Amino acid sequence: MEVVNKKILADKVAEENGITKKLASEVIDTLFATMTEALKDGKKVDITGFGKFEVKQRAARTGINPQTKEQIQIAATNVPGFKASKSLKDIVR
Repeated sequence: MEVVNKKILADKVAEENGITKKLASEVIDTLFATMTEALKDGKKVDITGFGKFEVKQRAARTGINPQTKEQIQIAATNVPGFKASKSLKDIVR
């Protein structure tokens, strides 16, 4: 399976828009930084036709230490979540 990374994205953005790879990379960095900052501030990021990113609360729960088999408390935490849009799901199918 081929992986598309940030460099490949920047190359494609540069090619499609007639800009330098350096500028395309800076644009992508700014995009990701803006999305990260919004999620950090508790906001949702909704990209029409792609999907929604949001912070979800994972509740505290009881787990088991696999080495000692004793129960441990796992604290509540915030995790990033993504929900693909209907159009993205249809394209992938």
